[in-house]
Amino acid sequence: MRALKNSVLAIAATLAVSAPMMANAGGDVAAGKAKAGVCAACHGPEGIAMIPIYPNLAGQNEQYLVSSLKAYKAKQRTGGQAPIMQGQAAALSDEDIANLAAYYASLK
Repeated sequence: MRALKNSVLAIAATLAVSAPMMANAGGDVAAGKAKAGVCAACHGPEGIAMIPIYPNLAGQNEQYLVSSLKAYKAKQRTGGQAPIMQGQAAALSDEDIANLAAYYASLK
């Protein structure tokens, strides 16, 4: 019984320490919006692409956008319009990526 109590306390302590970090894991929506101007050329000013070959970004899952941009930056995504996206992503910091992802995920 004592081991179970200690385990529960350890889990609670871990959650208490990590919860604030998880809450702040996302990017800054306003900073992402400010950075998104160049993205609008293909993905539209509100994240809805006007040209069918470009994906809509509005409402997309934030973590998916982060992993996609990081994959383009690392040149791990190579199909379709990848050369364009690789060039765009190469200029982004991890903070820029998080902010852009938060912005597009916030859109309806």
